[in-house]
Amino acid sequence: MKIVGVASAVPKFRYPQREITAALEQYWEGRLEKPELLARFHSRVGVDHRHLAFPLERYAQFSSWGETNAAWFEVAQELGERAIEGALQDAGLSPADVNALFVVSITGVASPSLDARLINCLGLPRDIKRTPIFGVGCVGGALGLSRAADHVLAYPRQNAVLLAVEACSLTIQRDDLSTAAIIASGLFGDGAAAVVVAGAEVPLTSHARDRPQPKILASKSAFYPDSEDLMGWDISEHGFKIVLSPRLGEFIEANLAPDVDAFLGEHRLCRSDIGTWVIHTGGPKVLEAIQKALELPDRQLARSWECLRHYGNLSSPSVLMVLDDVIANAPPRPGSLGILLAMGPGFCSELLLLQW
Repeated sequence: MKIVGVASAVPKFRYPQREITAALEQYWEGRLEKPELLARFHSRVGVDHRHLAFPLERYAQFSSWGETNAAWFEVAQELGERAIEGALQDAGLSPADVNALFVVSITGVASPSLDARLINCLGLPRDIKRTPIFGVGCVGGALGLSRAADHVLAYPRQNAVLLAVEACSLTIQRDDLSTAAIIASGLFGDGAAAVVVAGAEVPLTSHARDRPQPKILASKSAFYPDSEDLMGWDISEHGFKIVLSPRLGEFIEANLAPDVDAFLGEHRLCRSDIGTWVIHTGGPKVLEAIQKALELPDRQLARSWECLRHYGNLSSPSVLMVLDDVIANAPPRPGSLGILLAMGPGFCSELLLLQW
């Protein structure tokens, strides 16, 4: 199994953090008990710029969840098309070469689901196997990649495409002034990423041979019982209300390392054997907790910090954008090993062992 194509897509509306903070001060004017906390929280999340689905002034015009959900559907389609087209081009493949499509999103709902719209727009095969995935949030990019790898493991002559796409900015609520919501309003952005995974018996195109093609050697899921309160959404008639526990960093420090070590141990490896760590950009506290738990040097998280700074946390696509950045700007030594890692609602971890 090989990753033969990766591409990212972001909206055209890009703003510096201070401009978004100022717009939110107006949006919540007269409602914030301590307005100074908004700027303070936003200055501490490690984000310089974010891409948003719409111009800043548009967000005050949304009046219902129905409107924002419809906007999500259109934005997700446009970003999804661009990301999938880019990943297929990167792999030297056409839509006709896609046998399975996995689509991850947690910032909107639709039936028929988003994948149906994308199949029509992109002209994907009528007999394509489709799997929409909802509810997994920040772990979605890694989890979806594991499921795509499972597919081509079962069907080694096939190609699977994973798309992770989010419009986090559309989940903001005028009446949610919780600390979690204020932090989230400074952390999350919008975007998409797509990955093409080829089965072991699929011949590589000449185009794909010219770029790094990490093999997926194995994957592992770790679910932590009775931890649903750490992260997720409270969904009501008003839309999606963020759940983000202050215990999250502490929980990661206590639980992540044993699962990573057990996964590596299954393959007679240890952390020192891993040359590249592709880690989801969950925010400063999450990245710091992961670094502390796994005892990683600063350089191993450099690409994650860069993606956080330039895009914010995009939820499910973020770890795939880090993967895209690593391949494009810091390709590892051929033959070396890597771990792709994300965590999310459940609470859970998803790990993939890569060989470059």
